[in-house]
Amino acid sequence: MKHELNLVVSPEEAANEDTLKAIAARQLFASTKSITFIKVLKRSIDARSRNIKINIKLEVYINEQPSAAPLYKINYPDVANGKPVIIVGSGPAGLFAALQLIENSYKPIVIERGKDVKSRRRDLAAINKEHIVNPNSNYCFGEGGAGTYSDGKLYTRSTKRGDITKILETFVAHGADDNILVEAHPHIGTNKLPKIIEEIRNTIINKGGEIHFNTQVVDFIIKENSIKGVLCNNIESNTTLEFIADSIILATGHSARDIFELLHSKNILIEGKTFAMGVRVEHPQALIDSLQYHCSIGEVNHKREYLPAASYSLVNQVMGRGVYSFCMCPGGIIAPCATQPDEVVTNGWSPSKRNNPFANSGIVVTTESEDLIPYKKYGALAGLRYQQALEKMAWNAGGQTQAAPAQRLLDFVSNKFSSSLPETSYQPGVTSVPLHTLLPEAIGKRLQFGFKEFGKKMRGYLSNDAVIVGVESRTSSPVRIPRDAATLQHPQIKGLYPCGEGAGYAGGIVSAAIDGQKCANAIAGFYPI
Repeated sequence: MKHELNLVVSPEEAANEDTLKAIAARQLFASTKSITFIKVLKRSIDARSRNIKINIKLEVYINEQPSAAPLYKINYPDVANGKPVIIVGSGPAGLFAALQLIENSYKPIVIERGKDVKSRRRDLAAINKEHIVNPNSNYCFGEGGAGTYSDGKLYTRSTKRGDITKILETFVAHGADDNILVEAHPHIGTNKLPKIIEEIRNTIINKGGEIHFNTQVVDFIIKENSIKGVLCNNIESNTTLEFIADSIILATGHSARDIFELLHSKNILIEGKTFAMGVRVEHPQALIDSLQYHCSIGEVNHKREYLPAASYSLVNQVMGRGVYSFCMCPGGIIAPCATQPDEVVTNGWSPSKRNNPFANSGIVVTTESEDLIPYKKYGALAGLRYQQALEKMAWNAGGQTQAAPAQRLLDFVSNKFSSSLPETSYQPGVTSVPLHTLLPEAIGKRLQFGFKEFGKKMRGYLSNDAVIVGVESRTSSPVRIPRDAATLQHPQIKGLYPCGEGAGYAGGIVSAAIDGQKCANAIAGFYPI
């Protein structure tokens, strides 16, 4: 007989299968020997008090064996001769749109300006070690998109977007550990995600789809307000390519500024939208563990025998705007995510084990229209210009290299120059800079008050053992490409499907993947084979 059981246990009990079996037996009034199999369905940590608990949902089998474990494999059809659909961008929105199109018997043609995941590594090394930014291959551009080499977090705050389970099971089908189906905050890790992305690519190609790397869209072919294809430049050969289709999914990500510029120049409607900017803050992971797990730093190693590297989520209203943590990376690394040589952009990532000695998070402030008044003449691109100005400021302040401007956290809040800086995970290096004087007042003042409030919520957080590194400016797209709520097509251009984070309809890997599926299904609904 199969039972589902919800338990609240200690971290030590949760880590021991025999102990879990004994607890389950007591709860079900059964003998331990009668329990033939236990499967963890869901697991989350409740660390609100010193007495930390683990919430576990179990599937318990008594005197019977479970059926064979699901393989999470999808029987995709061969679409080599299917109706073509162009997808611009191979991030999660683009890749999951391609898989869904194949399910729907369409042939995806994926166009990616960057390189495949293996080739990207050389360009990432060049940013970190030599301060060389390849505008087409970096942490933002290339196979898998920005998420491939910046963490692989697989959770979304919204459960209304679509079928999250299908997204996770698709990752498992392509090589992810099935524990992502269990954890409350699933995470693959930057060290493991590239191989999974390769497997998704293999599925697309083996089933008749196409993927073209080093291929940058330079124009749209539009006739009578309908999309007919795209013109591209092959970056390696510097030759012009033409791809023809009457449906295009535009899934270019939040940093494809050239696409926003192209749409704007062609008078294709785009809109400015709210986004956020700020800094990365980095603490010793042991400090965050001690604060979140309510123990001294000396006790951290014992706690970490049974608990993961601690994370946090912080938010506060300051002078009428939200100041909040973004993309918190326990046991992580701050990464240089510029897409042009004359800018500095930071983000963060963690390996699967989250075992680096630092914890970092974006701490950002919501922008408002009043911030964009100096850029008003740029219309829908005003927010983009504001981003660019802040990133150029960081590049100049850091010495016109990928070295980032930095300041000790308490010094920043106290308006003091940092005469020295603590060790940091940011590989290109940091330069001590008075960020409290360089950040726009709308951001800097709110960050200062926000950090003070965070220090009240987490005693010890506001510390000079922590460092802020600037700037965190790519939290989301500053532009929305509008689409009809029913058809998902652009209101002006038939057959153009704005999609994912770059179009303003997603905020991470899972939500972008879901939006890719939605666009693929919309195409199937309006262009049946």
